[in-house]
Amino acid sequence: MAGLSTKAIKNRIKSMQSTRQITKAMELVAASKLRSAQAKAISSRPYFQTLYAAMDEIADTNNDFSSPYLHANPNGKSAYVVIAGDRGLAGGYNNNILKLVYSQMEDGAAVLPIGKKAVEYFRRKNVTFITESYAEAASVSIGDCYTIAKMLADGFLDGSFGKLTLGYTNFVSMLSQTPSTLDLLPLRISTEKRKPQNAILYEPGSEAVFNAIVPEYLGGVLYGALCESTASEQAARRTAMDSATKNADEIIDDLNLRYNRARQGAITQEITEIVAGAEQS
Repeated sequence: MAGLSTKAIKNRIKSMQSTRQITKAMELVAASKLRSAQAKAISSRPYFQTLYAAMDEIADTNNDFSSPYLHANPNGKSAYVVIAGDRGLAGGYNNNILKLVYSQMEDGAAVLPIGKKAVEYFRRKNVTFITESYAEAASVSIGDCYTIAKMLADGFLDGSFGKLTLGYTNFVSMLSQTPSTLDLLPLRISTEKRKPQNAILYEPGSEAVFNAIVPEYLGGVLYGALCESTASEQAARRTAMDSATKNADEIIDDLNLRYNRARQGAITQEITEIVAGAEQS
């Protein structure tokens, strides 16, 4: 930046101050959204955990139990549900989960992207889409999660999909978010049979009840993953914008120092010229 005039440096300071105001505002917005997103993520966890426990109990306490959800279809293609954000400026949040899922994809796999960044990424990779109806993550509701789950469960039953995997970002803490993949179908239930303390009769039958619960379980998992991913995105954006604000402060301080030095140099030059002119006269 050597050789810049005081006016040029001053303009850069104003520009950086404007950038700092934007990053600070985005940090505050992300922090505000994070509180509600974190509460949703925590409150959603017990729901599908309870459903899974019920499914596990049905399968483990019934001899000769069989369900089409427990067996992969070798002729069906792999399907992936991938949750990313609608916007950038969130550090490595989008890039980390998208790269992780793509690295695990088999040839010919199909994807159901949730979030604009996921749609853009897999479109560039020429991956087959199951649907683009949920391209905006912010507008996906709990009802949409159950609709997606029912569609994918039906596709698994009719052989369209042989395997179903979920890609999302797990919210660990304010400073830690982990991109993860979770195998949804076929289900993995404990193979060790146990006798229940009290005999439980299911109507119209244990397998029918189990098969009816599976789409509900998948919907709960999808909604929980969406909540986890949303909280992770806001936490990542808050951290990224906090870092950007601090960097802007450092740049502004450096520019102010350069401005003062340039101004001091200009004043010294003017004094030197005045003294030289007085001596000549």
